[in-house]
Amino acid sequence: MKYFFTLLFVTTIFSACNTTDNWESLMDNDLSKWDRYLSYKHQLGYDGQQPKDADGNLIEPIGLNKEGYNVFTVAEQEGENVLKISGEIYGCLISKKEYNNYHLRLKMKWGDKKFDPRKNLLKDSGILYHSIGPLGAEYWRTWMLSQEFQVMEGHLGDYWSQMTSAIDIRAYLPEYIMNPVADASQPFLPMGQDEDIQGFCLRSGNYEKAPGEWNVLELICYDGNSIHMVNGEVVMVLRNSRYIKDGETLPLDKGKIQLQSEAAEVFYKEIEIRELDEMPENFARYFN
Repeated sequence: MKYFFTLLFVTTIFSACNTTDNWESLMDNDLSKWDRYLSYKHQLGYDGQQPKDADGNLIEPIGLNKEGYNVFTVAEQEGENVLKISGEIYGCLISKKEYNNYHLRLKMKWGDKKFDPRKNLLKDSGILYHSIGPLGAEYWRTWMLSQEFQVMEGHLGDYWSQMTSAIDIRAYLPEYIMNPVADASQPFLPMGQDEDIQGFCLRSGNYEKAPGEWNVLELICYDGNSIHMVNGEVVMVLRNSRYIKDGETLPLDKGKIQLQSEAAEVFYKEIEIRELDEMPENFARYFN
């Protein structure tokens, strides 16, 4: 009986997010709604500076929309278009449009391959939202200033700050070496640039499916507030998205969407988005 009510609750939430037909697909054969950016084949020991060659000369990033690398490809699988991100070179797909108030949903599953510097680490990717400014601004010299919906084995829905971004997350207060853990019952804790808690927070629970199965990821953003969802479960509640520029705190509530290539093979499909006129009622309560 407990299982039945849990399933009913999850189904109700998922259904509430699908009450409109105004979904825009962001997938087609040639990824026409995205730009492709590649930086480097990162190696073990990379220290965050711009890489150098054997002679000590700075290596320039591969750049925007360069042909011949095939890191981002679309192929038909069982009658559906599926995006494969090889992960071999660090980079990202970048939406050509900026988005403000929206509901993004997509499906993802892991491939089998990993590359340096993640061969002995968890498979990793990510959805970067409210992305602004120059490419390669953050530590890895690959991504734009943004907020991150983490896509990592066992960590779907974690939060990472990118560059000087910050946000408030409902989470348990961390102690000593522990990381903060998201929980909708807790107060909002400031995290990120210029805050006592650095820019990382664990999702409230692990709802990832078994390897080889598709996971449904959903990101809901409205007026600087956001919800991270994994397979119908709310795993993080965030508000007051912002960034620091020249010592001034500015709102970060609009920008492009990036899908990361981060040394692990990952597949995405059914990538779609719809604009929102308000935070959906089922989720507005989390911000009261």
